[in-house]
Amino acid sequence: MRTLTAEDWLDFLGRHRGASFLQYPSWAGVKDLWRSERVGWHVPGGELVGGALVLYRQFPGTRKYFAYLPEGPVADWSDPDLDRWLDPLLRHLRAAGAFAVRIGPSPVYRRWDAATLKAATGPGRQLSDVLATEVDPLGAALADRLRSRGWTRCGGESDGDAQPRHVFRVPLTGRTLDDLWSGLNQEWRRNVRKAAKAGVETAIGTAADLPEFYRLLCLTEERDGFRLGRSLAYYQQQYEVLNAEQPGRMRLYLARHEGEILAAHTMIVAGARVWYQTGASADHRREVRPSNALQWRMLKDAHALGADEYDMRGVPSTLDPAERSFGLLRWKLGTGGDVVETLGEWETPMHGYANQTLYKAFQAYLARR
Repeated sequence: MRTLTAEDWLDFLGRHRGASFLQYPSWAGVKDLWRSERVGWHVPGGELVGGALVLYRQFPGTRKYFAYLPEGPVADWSDPDLDRWLDPLLRHLRAAGAFAVRIGPSPVYRRWDAATLKAATGPGRQLSDVLATEVDPLGAALADRLRSRGWTRCGGESDGDAQPRHVFRVPLTGRTLDDLWSGLNQEWRRNVRKAAKAGVETAIGTAADLPEFYRLLCLTEERDGFRLGRSLAYYQQQYEVLNAEQPGRMRLYLARHEGEILAAHTMIVAGARVWYQTGASADHRREVRPSNALQWRMLKDAHALGADEYDMRGVPSTLDPAERSFGLLRWKLGTGGDVVETLGEWETPMHGYANQTLYKAFQAYLARR
């Protein structure tokens, strides 16, 4: 395993189009408070067969680092010889000063379709209470292999990951626009039509529109009772860095009604995947359904780009309609996609008493934040 240039890593990702945008070189520019490097596995002939963007966070008061591979590494997780991949990675990270590492393997663990979950809602209900529509045998086997090697799933069986463990994905492969339209539930189709009839117009904005996006995001956080903790500068930097790597990698979609921006959503394009990242909307004129109009436009654009899926990112694990957060899941279920439980994130300390002691101290430090 050795370090890679940004060009070599981008070339590899261009040929392996299923990787997360969090593994692209540009993400290091977004997370510029972390030290970063790109590393790759090479076979004896020199061919690059896998790799990762690694982010290093220094533990306060030490020269040691926590190594984080967000939704990575990009590896052949179906290889039964897992040690062939993990051992060189751990040796490299330890030599780089890491006392512990967190990874986010890509295989899916479980999947629930929209119809199953709509029928399973009720007081106190959780996703874990419902028999999955599909259990991925690779994901289940990989989880067992990681556990047997001393890796721990972050948060156990609860969401304890930096990236969302439960995500919502709309499959696009092999589907026409008519298929996508018919996949929307009746309420969604009615709302998209209502937006069109009311004169809502959708467009792709520019960096100049980010302040208005951020203003709407602050309103949305206050209204819906959540806090992302990001500044306007963060989104401006993300937009600049991602689009410098590839024009159109990050897009800002706007919904206007009578000349006023009522909703703004961000989308990220990488390889064969498209993500809806962050959505924001105004408190007034919600009856003209600007967010439904935007999502339908973004779904159509993802389809036109040839994406395999449209990933709407995180959803809560509650199926209780009385829970405030359930509204987000209900909204996404209307697109007809699936709730997917990824394998989540896994951690292990490096060998040695000092590293394990630092790891315990780091866990306590995170718990106090």
